[in-house]
Amino acid sequence: MHNIQLAATQIVQQVMEDGRNLNQVLDESLRRKSVWTPSQRAALQDLSYGTLRFYGQLNAVLDLLLHKHMTDHRITYLLLVSLYQLQYSRAAQHAVVDHAVRSADILNPKIRGLVNAILRNFLRNQNEVLEQAALKPEGRYSHPVWWIDELKSQYGERAQAVLETGNGHPPMTLRVNSRRGTTADYLATLSGQGIPARLIAPDAIQLDKAVSVDKLPGFFDGRISVQDAGAQYAATLLDVAPGMRVLDACAAPGGKTAHILELADVDMVALDKDEKRLQRVAENLQRLELSATLLTGDAADTASWWDGKPFERILADVPCSATGVVRRHPDIKWLRRKKDIASFAAQQLDILHALWALLAQDGKLLYATCSVFKQENQDVIDQFAAMTPGAQQLSLPLAQLLPSDEHDGFFYAILQKTH
Repeated sequence: MHNIQLAATQIVQQVMEDGRNLNQVLDESLRRKSVWTPSQRAALQDLSYGTLRFYGQLNAVLDLLLHKHMTDHRITYLLLVSLYQLQYSRAAQHAVVDHAVRSADILNPKIRGLVNAILRNFLRNQNEVLEQAALKPEGRYSHPVWWIDELKSQYGERAQAVLETGNGHPPMTLRVNSRRGTTADYLATLSGQGIPARLIAPDAIQLDKAVSVDKLPGFFDGRISVQDAGAQYAATLLDVAPGMRVLDACAAPGGKTAHILELADVDMVALDKDEKRLQRVAENLQRLELSATLLTGDAADTASWWDGKPFERILADVPCSATGVVRRHPDIKWLRRKKDIASFAAQQLDILHALWALLAQDGKLLYATCSVFKQENQDVIDQFAAMTPGAQQLSLPLAQLLPSDEHDGFFYAILQKTH
């Protein structure tokens, strides 16, 4: 266990101090230690994700237990990882403490006694310490204070549910390829394999418990894909028809591109500025036996890649703060800054202006984010519409999806070019 604790400690420290992406750092760590068993790899992922998911609470707890400044940051992060284990894992408490002391002995032998004392103090006074930690907003909600304040300002009483959902585990949802069968057929297949699931949208099936894709019948044959139910709305809202020329801007990793192609035979162009991420689009399309023109380019710099032919439909799934998907990416909570929201909004407006020129007369552009902040969502649409003659926002049955048991947080708006 102590090797996993040490690896998780290093991962969390790199995220929090160096601002690195959790998935990237975790992947690097797993590659370096290829001898780990699948259960050890799963444990490392749980410790890394879990510590960052509840970092606000754990840090508030540690502040109460530490009566002096800890100069060795490695020990600080080791304690946070260990506190997560004691509070949220099924590991035996004595084993967690013993291995944490062993890990401290490797990092800094002079502090092993302090590590032992802090963790045992937590166990003796667990309920009281947790109650005191919850008196601070970050200790209660495990989100930055500015984020908490913003959500309360925008959503009032609903903010608490958004915050609590953001600290949960995300559902695993499948999109059934309508070219290969029906949701009813696939639900029956899952039942036959002993995989409990339920239908939550026309093409969306949510598993009761997440499984690896190699356990999903027909995955490698293109029968289904893994895609959040909220993300699946995009293809339907875009309202495509056979023969249309369609652009998916910022397309990687390709889930929405593929879904559009599953619904209709369209002339699809998938664009992304990251060539490596665009390869993911190619791999997904190959697995599903679908085809599209793949272009590497910046959606805001259309002169570098556009061929001059207008598109009848454009999906602008723009870069955003990703505040609606933090349960999948808990590092986002601690890496984002309040000033980032305005920066994203400016970038989103630039992309909208650039793509609008590519839209055919009477064509439709679907604007999408995985943000829950209105500054990136309706505010951007309002600014764009005020500046752009002929840009008419059409009504939708949904616009702002807040994170729930069934889907992540998304925003959708559709604009039609009337002249």
